[in-house]
Amino acid sequence: MSNPDTDPKPDEHVLEQLLRPIRGPVRLASMLTVMSSLIWVLQAAIVALAIGGLLAPEREPGAGLLSAAVGFVALGALRAFLTYHAEGLLFAAGTRAVTKAREEIVGREMRTAGSGGAGSTAALASEKLDIITPYITRYAPARARVMIVPLVIVVIGFWFSWAVGAVLLVTGPLIPAFMALVGMAAREAGQRQMADIGLLNDLLIERLAALVDIRLLDAGPFVISDFSNGAEQLRSRTMNVLRIAFLSSTVLELFAAIGVAMVAVYVGFALLGAIGFGSYALPLTPAAGIFLLLLAPDFYQPLRDLSAAWHDKAAALAVAGELSEWRAQSPPVMLGKGARAEKLHGPAEIRLQGVAVQTGSKLIRFPDITIRAGESVALMGPSGAGKTTLLRLIAGLAIAVEGTIYVSGEELDTDTADAWRARLGWMPQAPHFLNSNLADNVSFGHAGDLDEALRAAAVAPVVDALPGGRQALLGETGGGLSGGEARRITLARAIFARPDMLLADEPTADLDPETAGMVTAGLSQLAERGCSLVVATHDPKLAARMDRIIRIGHAA
Repeated sequence: MSNPDTDPKPDEHVLEQLLRPIRGPVRLASMLTVMSSLIWVLQAAIVALAIGGLLAPEREPGAGLLSAAVGFVALGALRAFLTYHAEGLLFAAGTRAVTKAREEIVGREMRTAGSGGAGSTAALASEKLDIITPYITRYAPARARVMIVPLVIVVIGFWFSWAVGAVLLVTGPLIPAFMALVGMAAREAGQRQMADIGLLNDLLIERLAALVDIRLLDAGPFVISDFSNGAEQLRSRTMNVLRIAFLSSTVLELFAAIGVAMVAVYVGFALLGAIGFGSYALPLTPAAGIFLLLLAPDFYQPLRDLSAAWHDKAAALAVAGELSEWRAQSPPVMLGKGARAEKLHGPAEIRLQGVAVQTGSKLIRFPDITIRAGESVALMGPSGAGKTTLLRLIAGLAIAVEGTIYVSGEELDTDTADAWRARLGWMPQAPHFLNSNLADNVSFGHAGDLDEALRAAAVAPVVDALPGGRQALLGETGGGLSGGEARRITLARAIFARPDMLLADEPTADLDPETAGMVTAGLSQLAERGCSLVVATHDPKLAARMDRIIRIGHAA
């Protein structure tokens, strides 16, 4: 039975999941950084012995300096090599973990209708996930150094002088204690900042989508004010995070400086003979005093590194918390992988048997339906009855909670969905375009008769009138095209692809009678070529051109 007091929190659990595949390289890199830090102990000993030798009256000036310099440089080169190799391992591990998380987000969003704010999800997949990299590259190595290096230096301090050892032993724990107190505040501040970044991205996406309406309603000043308030709140959150970081850094530096100063004062007075306590049987030698002075800053350095990395951990936990929330949203996943596949064999027919789908709190049940190859069908019913949902079910873009859908004589499932979609055309109510030229948006780079497709969709004159014609850049929103023209471009796309079945969602909605007639004629021409049509519509004229009408509207 789980214990809520000991079970990891969701953000800690997610962070642990991200680290699990890279634990080996991170552990190896951490040990390499420990070895690199311990090499400084040897270098400090070489320097201390060399300076102590210069101060000894019985030794010749410069004796042993060359060998000391060679040893110091050789150890420095080894230290640089270990650090370089460790950093390479850490950055590779961080990139691997972040890339895996990013692929998870992008892969699921590509295979679903999406859930939550598009802006916050995009921010999570891009800039926020990158915040985990500093945690991976800095926190684990810093923690490994804290567990070993200070202990080694404390033992050395006690070996030469119990007073120096006592100073280090008393002042050292102050840094982790203060770090823990600051860390809790930093974690909360980081979570609030991450949430505000997502909200501001959502706000931007929503306002860009409604830009035309904003201009028509002359709501620009209100939108600017809204953005200003959101940006000011984010600035305040960010400054709060920085304030905590700078405050903790200042206090930790103060503790470290006091500790080093106390060691320096003791060593100085001990070497001058002004202090007689702190050493053992023999007084402190110049070499030993210099050795202790060189080691004192490195006793505090791992603690300072860990305190800095603690903020990285707080930020990473905030991102991991958002990733945990994103995973918990559990949007409906489409069938299949969304990849290219060979076309499913058999006639392009559909059969629904006892199918029902859950949309929010509502369960929508559909009648048992059979649509034969080459047949044209209109789906009619009130708004919200499930016409668009049924199209998505037929395409495998949504999953039924009850019943079975058969396509080309086989059950529509994960194994057959991609092959079935290879035979479909999709004409959405809201046209979507690539950020490319018009020709690419119709052909997707495939060979075919583009002229015929444009003529059949009655959009050829529109294309010729555009600046650049077929090479005109449309942008993702179809800039330069009216709603009816954009709808006809998507029809041309469907005609060009020559699908075995076209699923059209309200193809004549919000169009004037003339444009609606052109779209209807294009659909009829496609049907005459043997393409099956399944059209969700409120348009009685379009429905009358179909072979039959299926009424949708039973909900439970």
